[in-house]
Amino acid sequence: MNQMLTMGQSVQTVSSKLSCNVKQFIGSGTQGEVYEAELEGKLLALKWYFPQWATAEQRTILETLIAKGSPHETFLWPITLVSAPHSKEFGYLMPLREKRFKNISDLMKRRIDPSFRALATAGFQLSHSFLKLHAQGLCYRDISHTNVFFDPATGDILICDNDNVAVDGSPLCNIAGTPRFMAPEIVRGEALPSIQTELLSLADLLFYILLNHHPLEGKKEAEIRSFDLPAMTKIYGTEPVFIFDPNNDSNRPLPGYHDNALIFWPIYPQFLRNLFTRAFTEGIHDPQHGRVRESEWRAAMVKLRDSIIYCGKCGRENFYDVDALRTSPNHTFSCWSCKRKITLTPRIRIGEHIVMLNYDTKLYPHHIDDQRLYDFTQPVAAIAQHPKDPNTWGLKNLSKEKWVTTGSNGSIKDVEPERSVTLVSGVKINFGKVEGEIRF
Repeated sequence: MNQMLTMGQSVQTVSSKLSCNVKQFIGSGTQGEVYEAELEGKLLALKWYFPQWATAEQRTILETLIAKGSPHETFLWPITLVSAPHSKEFGYLMPLREKRFKNISDLMKRRIDPSFRALATAGFQLSHSFLKLHAQGLCYRDISHTNVFFDPATGDILICDNDNVAVDGSPLCNIAGTPRFMAPEIVRGEALPSIQTELLSLADLLFYILLNHHPLEGKKEAEIRSFDLPAMTKIYGTEPVFIFDPNNDSNRPLPGYHDNALIFWPIYPQFLRNLFTRAFTEGIHDPQHGRVRESEWRAAMVKLRDSIIYCGKCGRENFYDVDALRTSPNHTFSCWSCKRKITLTPRIRIGEHIVMLNYDTKLYPHHIDDQRLYDFTQPVAAIAQHPKDPNTWGLKNLSKEKWVTTGSNGSIKDVEPERSVTLVSGVKINFGKVEGEIRF
């Protein structure tokens, strides 16, 4: 297919009439083509619509989104409309995606192998981003694995194709969603995309990211010989059953066919499994009241990241599961990879937070200041080795404030910025607004 724009061609911003030069072709999708373009010395991405998608409705959507502005930096949000002389077609400019960001599809195809920390970070940023979007009364309408990119090294995400976003409840609706990610009521033709329906789509995507499998694809899907539209409607719409539904085992994952789900499900701590179970049982049967909110996923993903512990034998990431200990105080943790018993690292309890103190652990304002929840901009503390005794570890004060510690014997010490407190069980640290206790 011939490209709609040519390299070196000039298009014009609609608002300011500035000239924008097309540099190179990036890719093509359902609605149009994407190019790298230059505007006043800055490289941006230019999406140009195919004629059938360059409608008055689409233009109205874009004008609304541009006027509102991006709800969060993770969205590759439309900046300005562009047009070409003597043409009815149009497009828009948006930030250019950095090369470090890979598509979620690469994760599903095992082309990349990120850490659990990176996956949990991606889950946190996703839920945080969609919370910001929904808080503005906007509905994305097409949450799926094809529209999200992430950095496998850090977990940072970018969300693309934001030209489908519309005001929740808007009659403008040329998008129903992506198969496998649409809520059952949309699949059945009973509802249009909304904030409420995409709470389930978000849960689908988080399950996909963490378990590399779909939450509704088990025995029922395996028994279908022709996965046509009626079959998909049954699995995702009229008879959806969570593969780990505690009260319905008719759709369990099958060994040799759904191995990712079987391997990853027991690795994660109980609190996360409980949340997924609620999302795909109550959340499916009670769309209005049963769905897990973005704020709940956000808190769970941070808790998941704080729960990471390393196997002392093979170095693999595992998870500290406080629910397992509450159920069985003598519970021991074994590495999911090498099966060796894991010696627990020290941990610190700060209010509701329990953070495992690994060699690479950092604390952030989120952990020590209730007024700065989900602030991970700059660490305020980090685990550090003693400079003269590598077997002695401490928590280093990276903040600008003095800490005050209280030992188990009642002794009180100040910990000035850039100084450390040795990790000893029972030591309490007053961070200023909250107090934490080190436990072994």
